[in-house]
Amino acid sequence: MDIGIGLPNTLTVSGPAMVDWARRAEERGFTTLATIDRIVYPSYDSLTTLAVAAGATSRIGLLTDILLAPLYPPVWLAKATASLDAMSGGRLTLGLGVGGRPDDFAAMDRPFERRGRLMDQTLDTLHRAWAGESVTGDQLPVGPAPAAGNRLPVLIGGTSDAAVQRTVKYAEGWTAGGGGAAMAAPMIAKVRQAWRDAGREDEPRIAALVYFGLSDPEGSRAALRTYYGFLGDLVDTIVDSAVRSPQAAKDIARAFADVGVTELVFFPTVASVDEVDRLADAVL
Repeated sequence: MDIGIGLPNTLTVSGPAMVDWARRAEERGFTTLATIDRIVYPSYDSLTTLAVAAGATSRIGLLTDILLAPLYPPVWLAKATASLDAMSGGRLTLGLGVGGRPDDFAAMDRPFERRGRLMDQTLDTLHRAWAGESVTGDQLPVGPAPAAGNRLPVLIGGTSDAAVQRTVKYAEGWTAGGGGAAMAAPMIAKVRQAWRDAGREDEPRIAALVYFGLSDPEGSRAALRTYYGFLGDLVDTIVDSAVRSPQAAKDIARAFADVGVTELVFFPTVASVDEVDRLADAVL
């Protein structure tokens, strides 16, 4: 199982700290740098963060885990993601989800009640644009070709039947949100069965995320309470699920591997770059 690490784009850090974090993560051998997406929050933009990380590194993969696809103009998203993938040498994987916060949609002037339809339209536009087809009515494509030539690798997030259908139709695999290995296992089985039923001959990528904070437990709890405060009483479940010891990191990595996850991403809840080394010492 590959082990990735999130960039601290939702935490209170200086912009240049992203460069230090990205370089340290590559040096320590993590396979992926990832971001979490949100609009109405003082976080760093996902694609900008990954672009900075791409320029500071040369090998490590780049992942949006996840980008809230219906919030963005699809033609722009196709151009921006193909550009980032091409300039990073084919390192970008686009994790995409529908999103569930009305304030994000209001801020972007996108209809919340149509987010599922917008997701499907966006996925169709992305794949057509990446393949060089006209998506504007003009003869020219809207962006450069991705590094692989005609598409970017996509992972779909979400637990609905529609998310499974999108995974099979448009993606290389599925990515699980927070909730632990036992909670992810039934969805992983569902995705794999749908994959086989659709006649996909390759194996799906199965990713998952987990939060960690190894040097400052109280700071870790506070960061998650702030970010997920809108969930009310459910925030305690997320706060308590975060990994806060090296042994817990090892145990949860083993648990996710046992249920078929092929890449696990640890997202930071403490901003210190020393967290990269602490996690690497525990799980790599």
